[in-house]
Amino acid sequence: MSVAAHAHSTYGLNTKTLKTPRDIEYDVIARITGRLQAHLPHERGRTSPGLVSALNDNRRLWTAFATDLASADNAFPHDLKARLFFLAEFTLRHTGLVLRGTATADALAEINTSVMRGLRGQRVAS
Repeated sequence: MSVAAHAHSTYGLNTKTLKTPRDIEYDVIARITGRLQAHLPHERGRTSPGLVSALNDNRRLWTAFATDLASADNAFPHDLKARLFFLAEFTLRHTGLVLRGTATADALAEINTSVMRGLRGQRVAS
């Protein structure tokens, strides 16, 4: 085996693509959304331990988003910050309804999916 081939076989597979903060956010939202969707009962009043865990992680995620949006260092345009902060408030309030059994988590999964589309630069079909 040549030195170049040996180097490629040794080091070539170990190179990893660096992720941007946007990629990391997408991955976190995707994992939580997948868990939400896997445990969606589509009926009010039915919450499994898996759904409760996913809801709590989603709540923590949106609390972190709200904290970042409220930071003076956040460079998002004011209008975008306001819209995302509204989504954070809705998500936190709706999570409580789901945990009390008076709502389903469908809307939470849809919101997360829309944010994921935005992070990928995709538009929602009309």
